[in-house]
Order: sequence, then structure tokens, then C-alpha cells
Amino acid sequence: MPNDGKRETGNGMRAAREQARRAASLDEVPIGAVVMRGDEIVAEAHNETVARKNPTYHAEFLAIERALEALETDRLTDCTLYVTIEPCAQCAGAIVLAKVGKLVFGAYDEKAGMCGSLGDLVRHPRLNHRVEVTGGVEAEACGQLLRDFFAVRRV
Repeated sequence: MPNDGKRETGNGMRAAREQARRAASLDEVPIGAVVMRGDEIVAEAHNETVARKNPTYHAEFLAIERALEALETDRLTDCTLYVTIEPCAQCAGAIVLAKVGKLVFGAYDEKAGMCGSLGDLVRHPRLNHRVEVTGGVEAEACGQLLRDFFAVRRV
């Protein structure tokens, strides 16, 4: 299981939550992601599955893609990815392939999370890259964004 990172907060998770709020304002599921290298934000993204009519355009995937382009590289070993919810299998795979150095996520996702909940792809011992993971950072605030979003749609 990921370590309990409730003490680790900062600009990365705040920026990811802001991206999630932006997603909600666009009627996208409110998930945000930010890639940081040191104290610098390299890339930001939120879900764009509705706008682009493509279920693969998750916040994590887009943030990784933008960071790779901005840094003109194929590896993010010296970067930290902050995301408001535990990444799914697709995004966990992208995290491993991009060799992200560290992942910090907010709310756990018991139904689809592949970084400790349902499975743990990012630290699978047979893969050639394992990611340092901190889960549960500002979990309540991150989870509340999702609960609020879906409460309005289920009325």
C-alpha cells in the first residue's frame, strides 16, 4: 500500500485541485493533474474526455504528455506527478512508461485505482520502472470534489 502522505501538501496538490475545479466547470469529471520538477510546474491538465469525445483523455495522461513535450524528453524521472485521485490502469501504465519519479495522489479509488487499491501497477516487481508513491494527500478535499460533482448529476 502507498504510504500515508497526509502531511505532504503544497503547490502541486493545490494546482491539481484547481485543475479539477476547472474540469468540473466544463462538465468534465473533476480530476486534475500537475507535473512538477522541483518547485516548478512543468505541465497541468484536467480530464478532457467529454470535450474531446475520447475516454482516454484523462488528466494524468494529458499532464504527462504535456510535460514530456515541454521538457523535450521521453522520461520524467526527476519529476513528481500530483493527481487528485488514484490513477486508473491506463494512467498507471503511462506513469510507468514515462518513468515518472514520484506520484502523489489525493483520494483512493477502490473501484479502479491501480496504485495500491485495486492493484499496484506502478510498483509491480516485474516491470523495469517502479514509482515512489504517496497516497491520501488531501484525500478528503480531493474526494469532495468528486462527490459534489456526482451529487448534482444523480438528483
